[in-house]
Amino acid sequence: MADKIVEEDLSNIAEAIKAEAKVLEGKTLLITGGSGFIGSYFIATIDLLNSKYFKKPCKVISLDNHIVGKSNNLIKEINSSHVNYIGHDVTKPFETKEPIDYIVSAAGVASPVYYKKYPIQTIEGTIFGLKNMLELCRQKKSKSILFFSSSEIYGDPDPNFIPTPETYKGNVSSIGDRSCYDESKRIGETLCMAHYRVYKTPVRVVRPFNVYGPGMKGVDYRVIPTFLAQGCRGEPLTVHDKGNQTRTFCYVTDAIIGFFEVLLSGKDGEVYNVGNSDDEINMRSLADMVASEVFDNKVKVNLIKYPDAYPQDEPRRRCPDITKIRTQLGYSPRVDLKTGLKRSYLWFKENAM
Repeated sequence: MADKIVEEDLSNIAEAIKAEAKVLEGKTLLITGGSGFIGSYFIATIDLLNSKYFKKPCKVISLDNHIVGKSNNLIKEINSSHVNYIGHDVTKPFETKEPIDYIVSAAGVASPVYYKKYPIQTIEGTIFGLKNMLELCRQKKSKSILFFSSSEIYGDPDPNFIPTPETYKGNVSSIGDRSCYDESKRIGETLCMAHYRVYKTPVRVVRPFNVYGPGMKGVDYRVIPTFLAQGCRGEPLTVHDKGNQTRTFCYVTDAIIGFFEVLLSGKDGEVYNVGNSDDEINMRSLADMVASEVFDNKVKVNLIKYPDAYPQDEPRRRCPDITKIRTQLGYSPRVDLKTGLKRSYLWFKENAM
C-alpha cells in the first residue's frame, strides 16, 4: 500500500507538470539537499518523467551532506544512470565541467529542533550554499535557479495580514532561537534579489507553507509526522501549550507541482507563496482530527508544555495568500487535509516506524 501511495502521488505530479516539464528534456538539473524530503520528490518526479514522458532524459546531479539523514531518497529507491548522488557540503563551491541548465537550491535544516541544535550549520548552509549556487548559475549561464525560502520569513504575522501575501515584510526576531533559520532565509532572499538586479541572474524564490506527506520522518519533530508516530505507537498525541496556534497544511503533491511551476514558468526576480490557503486549523483541532480520522479515537490528545529542545517565538497563525501563484501560474491545490493525513498515514505506518 505504501509503495502504491507514492507511485500514485508521483504520477499525479508528473501528469500535472508534463507540458511545462518538456523544457527539461535533454537538460541537466542540479539540486542541493537532494536527499531531503523535498529533494527526494524532485528527483523521483524527474525519474518518472524520464521513463514515461521524455524522449531525451533529464540528468540530475544531487548534492547533500546528509547532516540530518542518511538515505539518498526518502520515498523510493532510485537506480538510474541519469541520477548522480554526490556527497558534498554546499558551503563549499561545487565544480563540474558539465553544463548545468537548471538549479534548485533546497539544502537546509528545516526542522525547528534540528536548527536549534545546529544553528551555525543552519545559517551557513543556507547563505553560503545559496551563494555558491548563484555563482554557479552565472558561470554556467543556467536558465533558472529556484531558491527555497520559507514561510518562516514572515515571523509572527500581524492579524491584519492573514492570509499573508508576498508583500508582507515580516515580524521576525533577529536574536531568538528561531532566528538562525528565519534570518538566514531572509538574507538568502536578499542575496537572490541582489544577484538578479546586478547580474540579471534568472532567480525565482518560493516560500513553502507547512508541506507534509509520505517521506517525512517520525523523528523530524514537525507536527504531522510527530502525531502519526505517536499514534502508531499507541501514545497520546501531544499538543504544545493550549493548542491555539493555527496553521494551514499543503500536501506534498500540491507543493511539488507548485515548485516545478515556479522553476519552469515563474518570473525572474519574483517571490511566490506555495501552500494551501484552505482548512486553517489550530493544533488542538488538528490532533483531534488525527485521533478521530486516522486512529479511530483509539489514542488520546494531551496538552503539554513546550519542551526545552523546541525553539521559542512560535508564530500564532500561519496561512498563505496564494493569489499571485494562482493568477500568474494557474496553481491550484487539490488535496484536502483529511485526505492528505490518511495518505500520509498509510505510507508512514509501513516506512517510518
